[in-house]
Amino acid sequence: MKQEAFDVAILGAGAAGLMAAWQAAGRGRKVVVLDHNDRPGRKILISGGGRCNFTNREVGFENFVSHNPRFAISALSRFTPHDFIALLQQAHIPFHERELGQLFCDRSAADIADLLADHARQAGAEFRFKVEVKGVDREGEGFSAATNHGPLHAKAVVVATGGLSVPKVGAGDVGLRIARHFGLKVVPPRPALVPLTWGARDLKHFGVLAGIALPVATHSGASPVFSSNLLFTHKGISGPAILQVSSYWQPGQGVTVDWLPGVDLFETLKTAKKGRPKAQLRTVLGQWLPKRLIQALGDKGLPDGLMGQQTDAELEETALRLKGWVLHPEGSEGYRVAEATAGGVDTGELSSKTMEARQVPGLYFVGEVIDITGWLGGYNLQWAWSSGWVAGQVA
Repeated sequence: MKQEAFDVAILGAGAAGLMAAWQAAGRGRKVVVLDHNDRPGRKILISGGGRCNFTNREVGFENFVSHNPRFAISALSRFTPHDFIALLQQAHIPFHERELGQLFCDRSAADIADLLADHARQAGAEFRFKVEVKGVDREGEGFSAATNHGPLHAKAVVVATGGLSVPKVGAGDVGLRIARHFGLKVVPPRPALVPLTWGARDLKHFGVLAGIALPVATHSGASPVFSSNLLFTHKGISGPAILQVSSYWQPGQGVTVDWLPGVDLFETLKTAKKGRPKAQLRTVLGQWLPKRLIQALGDKGLPDGLMGQQTDAELEETALRLKGWVLHPEGSEGYRVAEATAGGVDTGELSSKTMEARQVPGLYFVGEVIDITGWLGGYNLQWAWSSGWVAGQVA
């Protein structure tokens, strides 16, 4: 059976794959895009609640989790958020800004998925859907991709297969298997931007708080401090503050929570002691925190007693505890609900300027399959656009 021949085979019609296809085809390359779904950009369509948080106004390597986040600098500086914003403005796609520089489509994520697919098609890229890629091998000066519709040959292959998150749109590990097949190191993948879950004991204790949300500041392990909302769920803790630290969190680590960020709690409690000496400490705390939360924390060692009977040292200890309370999740809700995948192809195996595998000329990796994971807020899609763009300039 004679193989079809292309200049570039792009595996995956997601954000990074669409950008790479458009750019490579625009250079006159004969491009084919293979995807197991029935249309392009399936994950784009469900992102941001269907409105697609397509980038953030301020993006730097500091907004990414990786063994080497600085790897992202080159691509992010060559195709920036402002470049993507200009693309949408030229296409008259309306968008708006939310908190922390996050940009969303006014209408639908389909505006972006369709725009990129249309650009790629107009540049000459061919799309093939419901195609399962089983593997890639070296063949002559190029590669042979085995699929459920037979093999095809390409001088270059761009692996844009994404991570393991959101399996309902067909996420899988084929990209990582291809990397390992060629001897590339892979940082073990794990769910990122994912709710964390309690063990049995804490579930019994904190499960009654399901539905409570409040602003906090959190950190875990090597993470920076994230200030946003925490949400108690029937399984554990979620909300933006927890999703952010989940990308850094490792089993066995605690999550440190400041229940009253921006408040000098020690001074506030000393003032309350003078003004309300006969009030209970937990009653005073109820001015700022949900009563059910205070009760749950009380059962975990938060003191009580009349304000007037508290020494300044005791009030300071209470303030320190509430400003640095440590929760102990046991696990996460996994890839089913994770918004991203941490880990992936080791950045040390790739050129930061082209995304090409250093030891396998002609083989490129882009987007989520690489060990670069963005924070919540449009960073992962910007990485997809930027890494796809740079690969498309050379593949």
